[in-house]
Amino acid sequence: MTTPDALQPRQARTRLDELTVIDVRTPGEYAGGHIPGALNIPLDQLDRAMPEIRDAARRGEVLVVCASGARSENACRMLAENGIHTATLAGGTGAWAAQGHDLDRPEGSTKAAWGMERQVRLVAGSVVLAGLALGEFVHPAFRLLSAGVAGGLVFSAVTNTCGMAAMLAKLPHNRPRKADLDATLARLRAT
Repeated sequence: MTTPDALQPRQARTRLDELTVIDVRTPGEYAGGHIPGALNIPLDQLDRAMPEIRDAARRGEVLVVCASGARSENACRMLAENGIHTATLAGGTGAWAAQGHDLDRPEGSTKAAWGMERQVRLVAGSVVLAGLALGEFVHPAFRLLSAGVAGGLVFSAVTNTCGMAAMLAKLPHNRPRKADLDATLARLRAT
């Protein structure tokens, strides 16, 4: 498997007007701040958006973005498997903001949702603590919960995937409303 092309934030900034930027984070993360002009198509919705992304890639370069670059690399690989060449933003929106570039927020968004990595840390830490506490006060077998989370984290690091993030992405605050995704796909067709 090859590594997708990557643009550094500085390179992407100078070419922003000629790129179609697709943000594959959850709608809550996107609302917390995204690259100007980026279209939000969550990673788990890429299959549905494949025809529009293919058309956009025929018209010009497509840059895929997430928080740190891991999900966008996975998205680029998925798109490449479907014959669509894209690039990823090295370091994601975190690197973009760290270099002093502005982030846009949708109108009416007042509070930023937690990023997916932060949500995963909260849930993983909570399950580990619960497993340890239940193992101490109820039955030692509950410590297997903590061991399961530890094993999942190791597997996540080795494979650069995250099953817990995939599950959390299905929560209502992390899901796009159908109308929002339809509007995004219409904007993508119009670019």
